[in-house]
Amino acid sequence: MRIFTILFLLCQPLFAEEPLTKILFGSCIKQEKPIPIFETILSYYPEVFLFLGDNVYADTDDMTEMREKYAKLGGVPEFQKLREVSEVMAVWDDHDYGRNDAGAEYPKRAEAQEVFLDFWREGGDPSDFHEGVYDSRILGPVGKRVQIILLDARYFRGPLKTGERRVGGKYYPAEDTSIPMLGEEQWQWLEKELKKPAEIRLIGSGIQIVPEASGQETWSNLPHERQRLFDVVAKTKAEGVIFLSGDRHWSEFSKVTENAPYPLYDFTSSSLNQIHPRGTPTDNRFRVSESTYHKENFGEIEIDWSGEETSLTVSIRDLEGMVKFAERVPLAELKVSSEE
Repeated sequence: MRIFTILFLLCQPLFAEEPLTKILFGSCIKQEKPIPIFETILSYYPEVFLFLGDNVYADTDDMTEMREKYAKLGGVPEFQKLREVSEVMAVWDDHDYGRNDAGAEYPKRAEAQEVFLDFWREGGDPSDFHEGVYDSRILGPVGKRVQIILLDARYFRGPLKTGERRVGGKYYPAEDTSIPMLGEEQWQWLEKELKKPAEIRLIGSGIQIVPEASGQETWSNLPHERQRLFDVVAKTKAEGVIFLSGDRHWSEFSKVTENAPYPLYDFTSSSLNQIHPRGTPTDNRFRVSESTYHKENFGEIEIDWSGEETSLTVSIRDLEGMVKFAERVPLAELKVSSEE
């Protein structure tokens, strides 16, 4: 097996003079199909756009084929324009990783990472290296900094427990606490990142973090790793954390308060143009949105730095730009208790 070190780009914080006020996010793009929602996205003038996985449907061990599928996305004029007018960051999920539901067992993971980096992060510092596509940036001036952390839940993830298939799929929570999600190197990196000063922290994951395990792939299938994520937020006293996710082919908002340092929200947006034929959401006792939404959509985060109380409003917008549901989160709510 060929062993090589993978280039990791954009690892150093980027400090912008002006604070961010609008960040958009989404997931799941069939590169062969029309992507009209890009036109809608451009009309909202995003300062940052986060691609949260299944950014192409590669599903191949052939890296030439994978590159061709990325090239198909890269040739879309509206996608090119989006990269010109806004900061773009991306992390993968299973289909752009290379194989449905795959983890560390995927034999072409290193080669797939090379393809991913060539497409998304070309032109970086060659002195920065690691395996996996996790990434972090800090944007904005002191006092109004937004840290964006993207977690790689594929490259190091161990095998999932399977059982009788349910509406959502065949996966169940594992009792084996040795099964990894992020891998130790990524965990150590994450802890260091969360210790950096920032007022708002957006943590993106290809798969959902907060929702319960209901057959589909989710962090709840490895409950020890999910709890470790909550615990590292508490340990580092990192305030202002909000989770963003994709994957499900529907959008929903979730919130957990149990065994968490403060209310932890998970805002899911999916998909940009790949509609799930079933359209039935799985059970999720943590769901706080009044509904789920199953057609083309993207997520919008508007940050209000004015006044005495900073707040974020997260919305799901459809193909026409109409809000399907929204949630306002005061930043004061996302603080570690002094007792923690």
